[in-house]
Order: sequence, then C-alpha cells, then structure tokens
Amino acid sequence: MTTELRGEVAVVTGALGNLGPVWTAALADAGMRVVGLDVRAADGVEVADVTNRAALTAVLERVGTPRVLVNNAGIDQPPGSGAGAGSDDDFLRVLDVNTRGTFVASQVFGSAMQQAGGGGSIVNIGSLYASISPIPAFYDHLPEFVKPPAYGASKAGVVQLTKWLARHLAPVRVNALSPGGVRGDQDDEFLRKYTERVPLARMAEPQDLVGPLLFLASDASRYVTGHELRVDGGFLA
Repeated sequence: MTTELRGEVAVVTGALGNLGPVWTAALADAGMRVVGLDVRAADGVEVADVTNRAALTAVLERVGTPRVLVNNAGIDQPPGSGAGAGSDDDFLRVLDVNTRGTFVASQVFGSAMQQAGGGGSIVNIGSLYASISPIPAFYDHLPEFVKPPAYGASKAGVVQLTKWLARHLAPVRVNALSPGGVRGDQDDEFLRKYTERVPLARMAEPQDLVGPLLFLASDASRYVTGHELRVDGGFLA
C-alpha cells in the first residue's frame, strides 16, 4: 500500500535528531525523495529552523509541495533537581520549537499541500509523555535527577494541535505518532524499571516505528485523520 509514495517528495524536520534518521530512511526506502531539515548543517540536509517561517517558505519554493510532512523537530530541557527543574527560558524554548515549530511547518507545507488539492499526509511526532507524566521512580537511582515538565507539555500540545490541523487542513490528513521509550544508551537500572511496566517487556527498537510511520504516511490510512497512534508496547494499557 506504499507504492503511491514512490517518486513523491517528503519533508522531515529535525532530520539529524534521535529519530530523524529513522523517518528519513523509512520514507527513502519507500521510494520517496526525502528533504531533511535541521538547524545543523550536514550532507543532504537543508538548514532551516522550524520556528522561522521565512526559512521554511524558502525551502518550499526550492523543493516544491510535498506529499508527506513529518514534524519531528524537537528539543528537551536538561534534567534538573526538585520540582522547579529548569528555567522559564528553557521551558519556553521547548514549547517554541516543539509546539509552535510544528504549527509553523504545518502552516507552510500543509497549506501548500491543501492548495494542491491532492491530499497528502502530515505526521506529527508526539511522545508517550504527551499522555503520562515521567515516573519519578524510573529515575530515582540517579542523583538529583528530575525529568522537567516542558517536553511532555509541548508534546501534549502537539497532539491537540494535530486534531485542530486535521479539521482545518482537510483533505490533507494530519495524525500524530507517539513513540514510547526507544532503546538507546539507557542504564541497566532504568531499563529494568521501564520494561517491568511494559506488557511486551522491552523498549521499542527503531525498526518498530517504521511500519506505523508508513501506515500514516500512505494511503493505507486514507480514512484516518486527527488520530494519535501510540507505539508504546502497551505501556498505557
């Protein structure tokens, strides 16, 4: 069901982030011409800040209207200590990039997709923490470690924004893909605590996210919009 993606343009923001390479590789493997955007320079990546409307408009003019937009760009606050972890400036910066950046990119590229009249798909990358607070016990073996609130708040905003955009950008479909914890360099104690909570008894591997992305990007989900697809191994069951 992904054959209709071949030869089409996909834009992926935050292409150099933790999951950016997962999304770009999946869409490229489906035959799409992938345009990666990031604030950092790298081969094959366009330099653009998702909070800069003019920069995104310039990209649109260069690459044309995409069939798929993946709003992946996001940042997090560094961990702190106590309930007041993180400064006001840190909090606002996270919301600015994660939530407003998703809105600006969707306006720029999504409006062009809508005007083109051919539909298409926007996939906003959410998070498990859009639906649940980080569990302090997962981190209490780390000295004075508190996961700040801004990231979860920003991703909850992305999920709600997804619903708004789904109504206002139709026939472009707009959905959120919210991964649970993805296996990386987590310490053994965190892994033990986290996986005890997951019915599938493990963290996600990057490959676990490919099928859900292609489902939302392609016509396999042609009657799905305004939906949050959680890929969390049953964490919230």
